[in-house]
Amino acid sequence: MVWDDLKTGDCIEQLNSLPAETMDLVFADPPFNIGYEYDVYQDRRGRGEYLAWTDRWLAAARRVMKPTGAFWVAIGDEYAAEIKVRLDSLGLTMRNWVIWHYTFGVSCTRKFNRSHAHLFYYVADAKKFTFNTDTIRVPSARQTTYGDRRANPVGKLPDDTWVLRPQESEGHFQADADTWAISRVCGTFKERTGHPCQMPEAVLERIIESTTNIGDTVLDPFAGSGTTLAVAKRLRRRFLGVELSDAYADGIRDRLQTVQPDFGTSKQRETISQPRVPGMKRTQAAGLKRTELV
Repeated sequence: MVWDDLKTGDCIEQLNSLPAETMDLVFADPPFNIGYEYDVYQDRRGRGEYLAWTDRWLAAARRVMKPTGAFWVAIGDEYAAEIKVRLDSLGLTMRNWVIWHYTFGVSCTRKFNRSHAHLFYYVADAKKFTFNTDTIRVPSARQTTYGDRRANPVGKLPDDTWVLRPQESEGHFQADADTWAISRVCGTFKERTGHPCQMPEAVLERIIESTTNIGDTVLDPFAGSGTTLAVAKRLRRRFLGVELSDAYADGIRDRLQTVQPDFGTSKQRETISQPRVPGMKRTQAAGLKRTELV
């Protein structure tokens, strides 16, 4: 395996050429089949053709997941149900169905404006998987609003609706926020690369920090603008991407040259989840040590 690399070509062919069970995290943001204007890929296929292709790339991605690996898929309303059924059929276990609400949504004329996407979070093993809580905790309403002494002093895990507004801090999330409202990457944003369907770094940062550890392997079979790879490099994960377009691939390589790994003090506590035993439920949920239950 050659890591920290970008392969060009068909994602299914490239995935099938990789060794099995090598990826700690697969993040996929495939074409939604709603007519985006890519430079090579045609985003208007017949429904049957699109779903048959989806079956093939999902199976290819599933093959390269480690037994303790995670699989995230971003998709729009049109095929969210079909994607979930297919992920279930691959023997994976769903941990969350996250709704990403974004500002600067798509303006519509004869229906409600499009302002969200679906993020499916699945794992290969229902009992053994990486989930780092300390990197993503936020103060709870019990702490910030009610001053409730029963509040967990280390905060709570965020909700499964994500919102980040462009005026918020460079750290992406305000200290007292517990939802993710994350804007799409618009033309005036510093992140913008020119790709027609660019994922914000804030989304990938939370996904990678929570479901992988430093040094783990991250795969993006639809590299697009290179956001997954850029964030993985910054967070010191090994990465591998696949991109169909030579022009987009050149843009990704240019972007990666500007990214430096972050060797600052990590707030991450690396953990592998394990089955709860009597006396552990509240401890693990609260992020406290077992002895603190006494």
